[in-house]
Amino acid sequence: MKPSILKSIGAILAGIAAGVILSTATDKIFESTGIMKTEPFDGNPTWLIMLVVAYRTIFNIAGSCLTARLAPGKPMKHVIILGVIGLVLSVAGTIVMWHIPPHWYPILLDLLALPSAWLGGKIAMKKNINQSDNNGKTNLSLPVV
Repeated sequence: MKPSILKSIGAILAGIAAGVILSTATDKIFESTGIMKTEPFDGNPTWLIMLVVAYRTIFNIAGSCLTARLAPGKPMKHVIILGVIGLVLSVAGTIVMWHIPPHWYPILLDLLALPSAWLGGKIAMKKNINQSDNNGKTNLSLPVV
């Protein structure tokens, strides 16, 4: 197998791992502090479930940004592959967990899978452009999307 294929696989796996680890850790913190209930999940207020959707989406954007940064070439191709994998896993989770309300929660995660991957890739590419425009100087500003 070519080294670039291994780097591509590694970049995509790193993005998946980042999203999963960050989401799971945040879930555990919310559960252990009593902020969020897992049984029954729909016993949580709507604002809290929306917060879960928000941080999962942010973590998916961060994972996609990482994938784009680690990709050996064509970063947007890598993040779209990551997004498709995320969408497939998310839809599978929606099907398996359909008996657990609220149903809008997994559907919303499904709908956000590809846009969050795309946005993460765009942010990473914008950051790369900003860094190359600075003639070797480090750019500490936040990217504008």
